[in-house]
Amino acid sequence: MDRQRLIESFFAAATLSFLAIGCFLVLRPFLSALMWAVILCYASWPAYQWLESRLQGRRTLTAVLMTIGVAAVLVLPFVLVGVTLAENVSAWAQALKDWAARGLPPPPAWVAQIPVLGAALVDYWNQLESQSGLLEAAKAALNPVRDGVIAGGAVLGRGTLELGLSVFIAFFVFRRGDELAVGLRQALTRLIGPRARQFIDVAGGTIQGVVYGILGTALAQGLLAGFGFSIVGAPGALFLGLLTFFMSLIPMGPPTVWVPVVVWLVSQDRYAAAAFMAIWGFFVISGIDNIIKPYLISRGSQLPFVLVFLGVIGGVLAFGFLGVFLGPVLLAVGYTLLLAWNRGEKLEGDVPVILVKDGK
Repeated sequence: MDRQRLIESFFAAATLSFLAIGCFLVLRPFLSALMWAVILCYASWPAYQWLESRLQGRRTLTAVLMTIGVAAVLVLPFVLVGVTLAENVSAWAQALKDWAARGLPPPPAWVAQIPVLGAALVDYWNQLESQSGLLEAAKAALNPVRDGVIAGGAVLGRGTLELGLSVFIAFFVFRRGDELAVGLRQALTRLIGPRARQFIDVAGGTIQGVVYGILGTALAQGLLAGFGFSIVGAPGALFLGLLTFFMSLIPMGPPTVWVPVVVWLVSQDRYAAAAFMAIWGFFVISGIDNIIKPYLISRGSQLPFVLVFLGVIGGVLAFGFLGVFLGPVLLAVGYTLLLAWNRGEKLEGDVPVILVKDGK
């Protein structure tokens, strides 16, 4: 009898294992979209509850409106950039050709006085001073940029599809959010016991902190950067704003976008626009990080810079485009839970929230 039960238990376990493996293989292409949909819904759940109360409990209509709002914030900018990408590339190419056609002024006298490199720099400057030399240098610089833009366009297209899929999944998560939360709590209670509720509270609070703090600030910086680039007439202002959004996820990332725009404006002898862009970039684009983030997160602990950087890079390598968002969130949750476990906390009381102070 014991042998028969052992055999039955073995086959039951094998069947469940094969079923779990099969489900994982089926869902594996959609795991990143599923995780990001759940994170989005959890982070925006207070807004969902507020809207549901205003709509007198009509959950389907509330889920539709929330999904449209999320799509407008996350997916629409990528669609617009993808549509205008060819136009942006043409504008950059034309701007580079116009700059090359103007030629370079004679090298300043102080360049020749630079130790060791001065004479070589003057010779190279003189070679570029002619229009043909400058055009050749521009072509050499433009070819890898063109290849990178083509590859980036393909990544952007795939990423937009992944974002669209996550937003589509988010509708069903919004629609059945309460039921999913109860099921998750019951499953975790069976796995880790009565501390499941505290585990969910800590993980959920960290998710909200990262989404509001990192992604909310990055979105604001991207919008403000795009607005500033439009004012000064920079080529591809919309794309540069989206690039600022991505670079905002990395410490000291936004200056790598707006500083070259300032240099380009100076090369065009547009000194007033360059001064405006420098002020706007330093005090508004980069400086607003110190205003919005504390406003979005009133309390929190620090997440080391290296975890933000590794979260973005490692997330892209592990999950593709959506890893830009998933990586920092997952590392933040793991880091917070590890700190709580290391300190021997009971995961009760106030929920610690991550506040990333990345000096942008």
